[in-house]
Amino acid sequence: MRDFNHIAAGLRLFCGRDSLNMLPVELDRVKSQRAVVFCGATVAQSPELLGAVRGILGTRLVAVFDRVRPHSPVESVQGGADLLLESRADAVIAVGGGSAIVTARAANVLAAERGGLLELSSQRGVDGKFVSPKLLAPKLPQLVIPTTPTTAMVKVGSAVFDPQTGRRMTIFDPKTRAHAILIHPEFVLSAPLELTLSASLNTLAMAVEGLESPAGNPLSDGMLMHSLRLLSCNLGKLVAQASSSELRCELVLASVLCGQGTDHASPGVCAALGHALGTQTHIDNGLANGILLPHTMRFNAPFTQQRLGKVADALGMHGSGRGVEAAIRAVEDLVASVNIPARLRDVGVPHEVLRSVAQAAMHDWFLHLNPRPVEDEGVLMQILEAAW
Repeated sequence: MRDFNHIAAGLRLFCGRDSLNMLPVELDRVKSQRAVVFCGATVAQSPELLGAVRGILGTRLVAVFDRVRPHSPVESVQGGADLLLESRADAVIAVGGGSAIVTARAANVLAAERGGLLELSSQRGVDGKFVSPKLLAPKLPQLVIPTTPTTAMVKVGSAVFDPQTGRRMTIFDPKTRAHAILIHPEFVLSAPLELTLSASLNTLAMAVEGLESPAGNPLSDGMLMHSLRLLSCNLGKLVAQASSSELRCELVLASVLCGQGTDHASPGVCAALGHALGTQTHIDNGLANGILLPHTMRFNAPFTQQRLGKVADALGMHGSGRGVEAAIRAVEDLVASVNIPARLRDVGVPHEVLRSVAQAAMHDWFLHLNPRPVEDEGVLMQILEAAW
């Protein structure tokens, strides 16, 4: 066994019908009396969901920021930061999917650092390497009540979309890691089926890419493999059993495991292209990931074939069927089980946008962590053309 380090952050997670009752307990732990809730339209317009949060917070709830938008655009993040400052908040509660969680986290950073998003974000140098500035200001405790199986719950990075440039600015700050995650059946049932599917496909892509990564170790591999097992057991049932809270909670737990595992073994080219497609064409990242993943696996295969056996194994391909093609076939079968289109053209991606997608992906943080080096956008165009 090779030498490795595995330094894991603490996780406070509560799952079940009593989980929401832990919200005031967790706020007591951080001595919070002035919490601000971040959410999107689905939660804001639900008397049951937002009402439940209001009821349990009482006077501790000082404001609700309900202008979360897909992909966390700059305007939304800045508005959230302004509200945190105006309300003199001492805690942030994100209720929703990835956009709500990321918007709350990025607004938290922006309010504390009092700087511009560009100067706070990671930058790609002339040597192609990314450098992240150290963000030293204290951050507000952040709590998460998820509605979708998003890996964003356990992450410290916040990707903010700039509509003017078409690029994502990525901010990293370990002090924004969630203080507590509360998984409640009614909240995970509230998300539209297509959002749950998309978030689950995004988890699938991240788990596979994490297992492809040479930075993986036995502990991160264990998290990622069990994430794939949970996805394999539950994803194909989701369409027929969309009202099963147990199934949806299992998918949320898969995303938690994947998020933790990819803290140590990062995603790569599939995540970068999915991000760029999402912001350039407005299709969901997870849908893009589901279509792209088999193609990026083939691209990486010369560098990852020794690790793809773990993917095949986790997805039930045992014995002799554990090679590269077996792993790719298992992924293709799992994606096909949720009946999404197999090509980018079939989800409305125009061919003429592929070049700008490749250009945007070259500036994505995850790209430089891919196991096979990506030298230029021409390589990305080959993957996109194959997927199109």
